[in-house]
Formats: sequence, C-alpha cells, structure tokens
Amino acid sequence: MAPPILKLDDIFLSFGGTPLLAGASLQVEPGDRISLVGRNGSGKSTLMKIAAGLAEAQSGEVFRHPSATIRYLHQAPDFDGYDTVASYAEAGLGPSDDPYRVTYLLEHLGLTGSEDPKSLSGGEARRAALARVMAPEPDILLLDEPTNHLDLPTIEWLEGELQSTRSALVVISHDRRFLEKVSNATVWLDRGQSRRLNRGFGHFEAWRDEVLEAEELEQHKLGKAIEREEHWLRYGVTARRKRNMRRLGALHDLRARYRGHKGPQGSVQASASDAQESGKLVIEAEKITKAYGERTIVAPFSIRVHRGDCIGLVGPNGAGKTTLLKMLTGQLAPDSGIVKLGTNLEIATLDQRREDLNLDDTLAHYLTDGRGETLLVNGEQRHVTGYMKEFLFQPEQARTPIRNLSGGERARLMLARILSRPTNLLILDEPTNDLDIETLDLLQEIVAGFAGTVLLVSHDRDFLDRTVTSTIAPADPESPDGRWIEYAGGYSDMMAQRRGAIEEKRKAEKAEKAKAAETSAVASAENRGKAKLSYKQKFALENLPKEMEKAEKEIAAREAKMADPALFTKDPATFNRLAAEMEKLRQSLTAMEEEWLELEMLREELEG
Repeated sequence: MAPPILKLDDIFLSFGGTPLLAGASLQVEPGDRISLVGRNGSGKSTLMKIAAGLAEAQSGEVFRHPSATIRYLHQAPDFDGYDTVASYAEAGLGPSDDPYRVTYLLEHLGLTGSEDPKSLSGGEARRAALARVMAPEPDILLLDEPTNHLDLPTIEWLEGELQSTRSALVVISHDRRFLEKVSNATVWLDRGQSRRLNRGFGHFEAWRDEVLEAEELEQHKLGKAIEREEHWLRYGVTARRKRNMRRLGALHDLRARYRGHKGPQGSVQASASDAQESGKLVIEAEKITKAYGERTIVAPFSIRVHRGDCIGLVGPNGAGKTTLLKMLTGQLAPDSGIVKLGTNLEIATLDQRREDLNLDDTLAHYLTDGRGETLLVNGEQRHVTGYMKEFLFQPEQARTPIRNLSGGERARLMLARILSRPTNLLILDEPTNDLDIETLDLLQEIVAGFAGTVLLVSHDRDFLDRTVTSTIAPADPESPDGRWIEYAGGYSDMMAQRRGAIEEKRKAEKAEKAKAAETSAVASAENRGKAKLSYKQKFALENLPKEMEKAEKEIAAREAKMADPALFTKDPATFNRLAAEMEKLRQSLTAMEEEWLELEMLREELEG
C-alpha cells in the first residue's frame, strides 16, 4: 500500500453546542478517487477546507506530504485583480506547469479566456474555477460541488477528464451518477465522525443502511442490558458491597452510553400541499417561436401537457431551457404561435438562482410571509417551528437570518416554502442544486407521487430518470438551433432514442455512399488506363513509409522516457512536454497512414 499523501486524523471542531467534527478522519493515497458524502451541515466542506489548509481544526493531526501539490475548488471563486478569465486560470499554475493546459481546459469548458471575470454567469464562473484547479494536474484535487451550474455535456466531459487524470480526488457532489463514475472509495461524514468504504459511491447507500441497522440493533441490546442490570439493582443486591459498587458503576456507564448516543439525523418528512384539481389539459402550445436578434432560441414548437405529466427540460447552458419554460407557463410571450393555459392552475416555482430569498429575513418570517407564528399546510394550521422540524431545522433556528444558512439549507428552506403552498403545477428550475442525497430522495418521491403536473429543468441524470415521464431536448445538442424535440421517458430513454435515430441515419448514409461508390466504380472502369498518378503523388507514395517509420521510432523513444515512474514527480515539465510531443507525433502518423493508404488504393485502381 502506498503511503498517504494527505492524512487528517481525529479532527475536532466546534462552534459551540454540538461539535461539527468530533474525531473525523480522511486519508488520501495516490490513485484514490474519494466521494465525501453526508447530510447538509455535516461538515463536509469544512473538512475539505481543513485538508486544503484553508481552515484550522481545534484539535487533531493534519499531515500533508511536503512535495504534494493540492488544489481546492472554491464554491465562490474570487476574481479580484484579474482582467480576464485566462489570467485568473493561469494564476493557479506552478513554475514548471504547462500553460497549454489552461488553453485546453478553457476550450473544452466553453470559454475563450478573454472573458471579463466580473461579467461571468454562475456556470461560467464554475468553469473558470475548474480550469484553474485542474490545469496544474496537482497530486490532490479537492472538488466541492464541481457540477453545480454545469450543463450535461460539460458534466459528461468532466467525468471523462477526471477518470483519466493522475491526480487523486476528493469530491463532494449531490449528483449520484457523477459520483458513481468518478469514485473508487467513499467517506461518509455522519454526526461528526467519518467512516470509509473502499468501494465507489454506487455501493454507498446499501452499506450506509447496513451500518445504521447494526447501530440500531446495538442500541437495542444496550437497552436490554440496562433493563437486566436495573432488575438486579432492585432485587438482587445480596453479595459483597465491593462487587455491588463495581456493578453499580458499570450500570451508570451503560446508562450514560445509552443517553449519550446521538442517532442519525432524521429524514425530511413532507409532501406537496394539495390544491384544487386543474383541468385535464394543463398547457397547449402551438408553433411557438422565440428569437433574440439573429439567434433563434425556439423554432416552431408544439406540445400538449396533460394533468399528471412530469416533463423534464435538458440541454447545454444557453440553449434556451428557461426561456422555453417561461413561454410554456405564460411568463414570457412567444414571438409567434399560441400558448393556452388550462383552468384552475395553482403554480409554485423553485428558481435556480434563489431570487425569492431575502437574506435578512429569518426562517420563520420567510415561511409564514411575516404573518405571525403559524402557516396553513394542507388546510391545517401549523406552528412554524413544528413545520421547520419536518425539514430538519431546529426550533432555535426560527429567528436565524437566512444569510447564515449553507447553500443546501437555503435550498431546503425554499423547498419547505413552496411545498406549504397549495399547488397543482410545480415549476422546478435546477431543484437539485446543493441538496444532500437524503433530501434529494425526498424530492424525487414528492415529484414522482405528485398528483398535479411538474415541469422541471435539471442536469441531474439520475433525478430525471427517476421522475420524468418525457424529456424535451434540443434536436442538435452540440449546436442548438432552436429546434426542440420531446422524447418519451427520462434522460437514459432519451439518449437511447437518439442513438437509435443516429444509427438509422448512419445506415441510410452508408447505403447512399455505397450506391455512389458503385456509380463511381463504373465511371473509373471506363476511364481506367487513361489517368495516372501525378509526380507529387508518386513521390509521396515512395517517401511516406520512411516518414512513418521515423515517426514510430520517435514515439517509441518518448514512450521509453515516460515509462520511468519517477519522471513525473522529479520533472513534471519534461513529462508534460514529452506527452504533448507524443500526441502531435501520433496525429501526424495517423495522417500519413491515411494518405498513404488512399494513394495506394488509387494506384491499384489506375493500374487495374
């Protein structure tokens, strides 16, 4: 086993009251891909900041290998002092790092590098921050919610990039599928302590349930042991005093253990408040369009949304998902076409930018709209502190300003508010951002069991697969042109249907090419003998094999140098230079092989 390059042991941190971290540990070895999971407010980000050296523990040991490089992805990057995104990203490089990595990453993240950091959207800021921390290819990458505000194509590209990186990873994310693809170990932070599973996130939930069941059984056994000892205390104190005092002390210890046990944080218990049933036809859109200047956002698009439908909208950032959603719900008028809304609609909206939040409001004021201490939920008058408990807020937090909440707690608070309002049409724009996995489970259950209609925008593939009945996506996801298509089923169903359509198109193109080739062969047969290779083609045909052999030798030489396992550690600049040169040589070799093959086929054809 390789020695750890980062080790946190017995970390303790408290801000008064119940400790946030009480004996937590984290060990990172080369090749580790760790998903760090736990409830909102369990201390995941704090533990990661301690690992990065950005926060101090009150006690415990922290070891970082002296030669190890660590990069931490900030939730809110600081762009002060940087005129362009490129200068911000390049500032994360070390003296021996390759600047080309910044260009490569920015290009694949959809940025040019010339953007003004002050004018970036949330998604663009996250992309710039990713480029900065990934460019140096550090020994350890600490990523806190890297997929927030990213669209699906970028998330899938990021998965591939992280799977191939040499960096060890510690990742916090609410995106189940992302964690399943990038992790090979899981650290669960629960009630201030950590447990490690040396398997990826895909195995975590079953393991967590087993741990909690064993813990519950142990508490049950402890309770029974206390009952037996108390029975002895009442009826069996007949032996020597010294032995009795020892046994009585043991009973006190058992009671202290039983009372001191802190069970797992409860689950959110909630459901959407019922409203009067809407009409059967909720939304009817006929040939609606929208354009901004020369850019078409929505080409003629038609859809009928019926009561009980759950429709997901997916696509790259900027494709127009939110615009289309606003048009369908009557918040934005189309340039042409008609949108008709059904009868008896009660709409509740969760906005991705959390614009509904006044950070100076208290939790109680926000939930009750400032109307005292109670709110009406499903026709029942509820005290605000009791309702807050269902969403895992403590009664003492009722007077807490919203600005003091974490991102996940704010998302949970907004969810509590919209679920208290009578609704039959839920509009959810990126509802999964910042939610912990348990709250995400609840949201899935609410959406899947909602008697009304749901329209949601999401980049969470697992969430879409578990909830939606159909998916609206751009006809061309790589280059959106305003055309949208509705697919039956969730995200995976949509991808399967797209692959089928692509396969059919390829078959048609292949048949067309075969027919064209047959026609061309007939024409070639007629002209055979009349044409011949040019001087330039003959020269290339004779000299390309020599050039290919030379390129193969140069590639082999670089591969031999890079095979030295110590090269990357001792001289990363040379390693990166050799890798870049080898990639160019391989591309050149491929091009030469293709050219030689075409010329050889042409020669054979001309010579009959």
